[in-house]
Amino acid sequence: MTSGRRGQWQTAAEILTRVSREPGITRAAVAHELGLSSSSATEVTAKLREVQLLAEVPAPSRGRGRPTTLLRAHPSGPVALVLDLRQSNWRSAVVALDGSFLSQDDRRHRTRRAEVVLGHLHRAVQEAQEQYGDRLRAVGLAVPGTLRDNHLLQASAPEWFELDLETVTAGTGVPLLAGNDATLSGVAEARSGAAAGAGTALHLIIEAGIGGTLLIDGVPVQGASGAAGEFGHTPFGDRSRQCLCGARGCWNLEIDGRALAHHLQDPEPDDPHAYTQAIVRRTDRTAVRAVEQVVTAIAAGLAGLTNAHDPDVITLGGLAVPLRAAAEEAFTTTFLEGLMAFHRAAPPPVVAAAHQSDGPLRGAAALALDHLTTESSIATWAATR
Repeated sequence: MTSGRRGQWQTAAEILTRVSREPGITRAAVAHELGLSSSSATEVTAKLREVQLLAEVPAPSRGRGRPTTLLRAHPSGPVALVLDLRQSNWRSAVVALDGSFLSQDDRRHRTRRAEVVLGHLHRAVQEAQEQYGDRLRAVGLAVPGTLRDNHLLQASAPEWFELDLETVTAGTGVPLLAGNDATLSGVAEARSGAAAGAGTALHLIIEAGIGGTLLIDGVPVQGASGAAGEFGHTPFGDRSRQCLCGARGCWNLEIDGRALAHHLQDPEPDDPHAYTQAIVRRTDRTAVRAVEQVVTAIAAGLAGLTNAHDPDVITLGGLAVPLRAAAEEAFTTTFLEGLMAFHRAAPPPVVAAAHQSDGPLRGAAALALDHLTTESSIATWAATR
């Protein structure tokens, strides 16, 4: 490829990145954001249409002025399959280059045996490849646990410890891009949700345990080995109790359905998510007190993380939202009391995430689209068209 063509794909990558992150953006807006002349924007988008990466449709008329177009994914362009693995179910969607979901599915686990679950995800990849052929260019996967190099080291479900996730795409030739579900839901919030535009954002999500991410200008802090954001394993809990991760006193043991069961002296629930939903709906004094204890533990930990990271905004997802709503007064009091004095005067807002149930799926889509909009991916696609 000549230097001129490398430059062309660099600009193309910048345009496609804008399209993937701002659905419905106009060609004029892209030109303005990237500092391109109208003629340059027209030339590059024409080339992207030619290689079936973009389509253009007339933008709604806004009176006088030069007409422009909306930039969309080409109907024959590349797609990604995105998967969200959860303790009780898994979700899937096919996403186009402009971030639009072409199809979605939601299936419950009949068993959590690792080989069965990974087999189902692998078949989903095969089915997508049968439907879309070489248009399927990436698989994004959100998983509930600690990752390193596409290996799930430990997870909310003990059956999933130390899994090689590469089996999900084995034999398909499609690259796998895996990420922690809480981190990816934070990416979704930073891209198009309640943390959009924040310089420093803290995102936390409670499902079976608590996870999250610290985002700086929309980019999650990864840590030395890519395992940052395991907030559930900070020692905010009872040091006499040992977590499945091997550490003692983990915050995880204080803030989800397992903690509620502990307070209520119930057996540990097989599905902590469903158990939490059931307890939150109860109005008897015993259940209300258990919920207050859990919410107090959540708020105290959030105060500690606020003191440590000084975020502009804190976004909450999953069960954190109904838990907080069930004991709002206890949450607010504990959170403010845990803040350093100078934070107390102007605490960061703690708000519900905009992308609740689909946050990890949208984050996995962002991961896949970031891959599809690189110069190398665009050049590889164009070479076949």
